[in-house]
Amino acid sequence: MLRVELLTYTPDAEKVVAAAAKLCYAKSDIQTLMDGLTPEKTDSFLALLSSLGHESPVEHASYTFGVDGVSRALLAQLTRHRIASFSVQSQRYVDKSHFSYVVPPEIEAIPEAKAEFIRAMEEDAAHYEKLKQTLQAAHVRRLTEQGVDAKEAEKTAEKMANEDARFVLPNACETRLIMTMNVRSLYHFFNLRCCMRAQWEIRELAWLMLAEVKRVSPALFRTAGPSCVGGACPEGRMSCGRMAEMRARAEALGQTDETI
Repeated sequence: MLRVELLTYTPDAEKVVAAAAKLCYAKSDIQTLMDGLTPEKTDSFLALLSSLGHESPVEHASYTFGVDGVSRALLAQLTRHRIASFSVQSQRYVDKSHFSYVVPPEIEAIPEAKAEFIRAMEEDAAHYEKLKQTLQAAHVRRLTEQGVDAKEAEKTAEKMANEDARFVLPNACETRLIMTMNVRSLYHFFNLRCCMRAQWEIRELAWLMLAEVKRVSPALFRTAGPSCVGGACPEGRMSCGRMAEMRARAEALGQTDETI
């Protein structure tokens, strides 16, 4: 099951961003700027900043998320967002003999498809286990013949076996990661991935992340979400036609416990 937790973020993020933006045009020193930014002034200035499209100051604030229960297929999409930091559970060092997996909703909804999908996952798991055992046994023999201590040979051989056995693991295999993005990168991420044209799993992740950041920094993420939240839909003829719904959903994140 997909889970998202905001682990940490820049302290006083909204005030830091407002101060960074004001500094460009102010004669006063930095501490005076910070001291003069009341919550009301910070909120007002961030609204002005958003309306002007001046985004470089928001790069001074960053947010770190713990993400669990996502597929390796999602990971391939997520790491295309290059202005970010990712730490991902390794299939090389972590034994995946009894791996969990993500079932797409469309497959879940059709009994015959779900049954076929589960059979494929069970077969992949069986192949992984067989490959791992075969490789590990071969590595142990070779290492002990080279004079490596039996206990050390077993430990080394297991890691070596994992490294190659993982090639049969499916895209559906679950993983977990910690990732950090600054606010400007998050704006771009939400623009693309909260959109109805985004793939379902990364769209669900994006909305969960948006809920987390709006909870702690509502002024910074006032107009964050799919592109249609802060402006016109860029999809042209491919538009989902649900702009009003998307805007209402994004706004509701700051007012309710809605998370997806």
